Amino acid sequence: MKKIPLLLMGCGGVGRQLLHHIATCRSLHAHQGVHLRVVGVCDSKSLLVASDVSAMELDDTFLMEVCGAKSNGSSLLTLSNIGKCEVFSSPESMRKVTEIAARLGKSTGLTFVDCSASSETVGVLKQVVDSGCCVVLANKKPLSSSMEDFNKLFLQPCRIRHESTVGAGLPVIASLNRMISSGDPIRRIIGSLSGTLGYVMSEVEDGKLLSQVVKAAKGLGYTEPDPRDDLSGMDVARKGLILARLLGYHINMDNIKIESLYADNMGPDVMSVEDFVVNGLPLLDKDIEERVKKASSNGNVLRYVCVIENSRCEVGIQELPKQSALGRLRGSDNVLEIYSRCYNEQPLVIQGAGAGNDTTAAGVLADILDLQDLFPST
Repeated sequence: MKKIPLLLMGCGGVGRQLLHHIATCRSLHAHQGVHLRVVGVCDSKSLLVASDVSAMELDDTFLMEVCGAKSNGSSLLTLSNIGKCEVFSSPESMRKVTEIAARLGKSTGLTFVDCSASSETVGVLKQVVDSGCCVVLANKKPLSSSMEDFNKLFLQPCRIRHESTVGAGLPVIASLNRMISSGDPIRRIIGSLSGTLGYVMSEVEDGKLLSQVVKAAKGLGYTEPDPRDDLSGMDVARKGLILARLLGYHINMDNIKIESLYADNMGPDVMSVEDFVVNGLPLLDKDIEERVKKASSNGNVLRYVCVIENSRCEVGIQELPKQSALGRLRGSDNVLEIYSRCYNEQPLVIQGAGAGNDTTAAGVLADILDLQDLFPST
């Protein structure tokens, strides 16, 4: 039996769903000869760890209590069975995390899972890597920070997995890595990497106004609480930067051309969310409507895509053939077209749900299990 010690950072939707997956897959994993031993969970304010991380774990009943508390917006400190573990508050919690990493990295090993959405985890991740621990990421921000940080996290490539940073559970990273390893040079990547923007662009194609579509998407929970987080293109740019760096491009966010769907005078420092939704969005309708009509007259459709080619990365709206994989895209799916020597005229197409807590958490779990050969059998 391989026992994989696990410490989870981030108890939001993805982190909680991961804990659910771990608990419900116990019999499956036992049949596979693997046991995921959750030794700690932490959020931005506190850390809960087993009293003896070398031998003990947080049991599934307690993990479900964690999920329940965080779902209700409560603090980890409100848990009834908190006496079963040690509790640390920030900033002491991060020092304890690095201490655990140093201890287990030299003995049983440790997988550190970042399901947060914070840019502040980079520092602790680099220390965890220095301790010889494995890292699994759903959080895009550490890999889209500086090139120096990226290289540090990939100091031991065999110890890091990050499939869920691009396309949730879709096999995007794995496919690219296999192609790169086989010597098949990747010449071009073009993809719709935002479920929100994919939905928006396919709806305006049907003649609906951008403002109406974004309001509807917000009501369905497709957008962030502030839709500008999606419409700015930054989320797509982070994913594009991760892919470009995997291809060997030494670039930073400043090198990426990003088309925002709203002007600077509609930014968060100028307009409130309500003001933007009610008064700002309608001002964007005419331009998008005209671009949709122009594309249609050319037999094309508009899609918000990331293009990686010739050492450049661009993010924005493009006209694309209606019958291409991206042109046929409907709803909130992600679609990625990869062109290489082997996939020259007809690209490798990866398509499916590119968002959602369940899908993303499943991708994280698969990444954790993919590291099992680095852990000793007991």
